[in-house]
Amino acid sequence: MDLLACTLITGAGATAVTDLWAITRRRLLATPVPDYGLLGRWIGGMARGRFRHDAIAASPPLAGERVLGWAAHYLIGIAFAAVLIGTVGIAWVRQPTLGPALVVGIGTVAAPFLVMQPAMGHGIAASRTRRPWAARLQSLVTHFVFGLGLYAAGRAAAFLYAP
Repeated sequence: MDLLACTLITGAGATAVTDLWAITRRRLLATPVPDYGLLGRWIGGMARGRFRHDAIAASPPLAGERVLGWAAHYLIGIAFAAVLIGTVGIAWVRQPTLGPALVVGIGTVAAPFLVMQPAMGHGIAASRTRRPWAARLQSLVTHFVFGLGLYAAGRAAAFLYAP
């Protein structure tokens, strides 16, 4: 049970760090925060058999898409923490190190580049956006911050794990 709690805390904590980064980025650089309602619209569309959108923002809104999107955002963060812990092992839970957290954090950028962005009409690695390289850099930095969050939240969660 302690391992499950550590995974939940690590994933949710890392996701919260990412959200704090988005707020900071908005204030410092005037960049918009992600709209997780669109993630909810995409996931909700899947339940109706629609897996790809030409432009997700132009697709009709779905009831509850914001709640669904935010819940999915945190569940995905927890799933990535489970990948980290499952790959590196329990030793990482006992004594988290930065390297594996950054590798997994940066590696998670493959999900938006290869799955979410194409399915939402933005193309592979944001190739159909107005400024693809800016979007790619923003994604890469955000996932780097997620990796830092995995490490920081893992350190906090390590106090709960009693081997």
